[in-house]
Amino acid sequence: MTNRLAPALAIAALISTSFGSSPALRAESAAPLSARANYILRCTGCHGLEGAGSEIGGIPDFRGYVGAFSRTGDGRAYLMHVPGVVNSSLTNAEIAAVMNYVMQTFGGPSLPADFKPFTVGEVDALRAHPVEDVVAYRRDVVKAVTAAGIATAGYPWP
Repeated sequence: MTNRLAPALAIAALISTSFGSSPALRAESAAPLSARANYILRCTGCHGLEGAGSEIGGIPDFRGYVGAFSRTGDGRAYLMHVPGVVNSSLTNAEIAAVMNYVMQTFGGPSLPADFKPFTVGEVDALRAHPVEDVVAYRRDVVKAVTAAGIATAGYPWP
């Protein structure tokens, strides 16, 4: 019986030592994550490390397209209501940082030369604006930017 408990006790002691008794480790783990780290943790499950999305999965490609949504107020509002943002558990400050990371990393030619970074205040306001049907809202935004000659990624949802 003692031999069976030894591995479990060793693991418990290691966990206790690593997390329970070191203030430096606790403080380090509480440090805010970078926008890139939050992207990796919260967004890559759908959009991948390279921002490619998944046409089969209905996930739009960021690469060279996502900047189109930063061009209009409705486009910026749409981005705050996509399921991955709504369910990300990030603060509005973290969302602003991740959104700016996404725009600057994947926007390419779709990002306007005069791109205005998302701010915490803007994210607060945009997230407070209710969007009942995000798919229908996206359709309206895409129609407007397409009419202005700006391409967006394919999106298979009706």
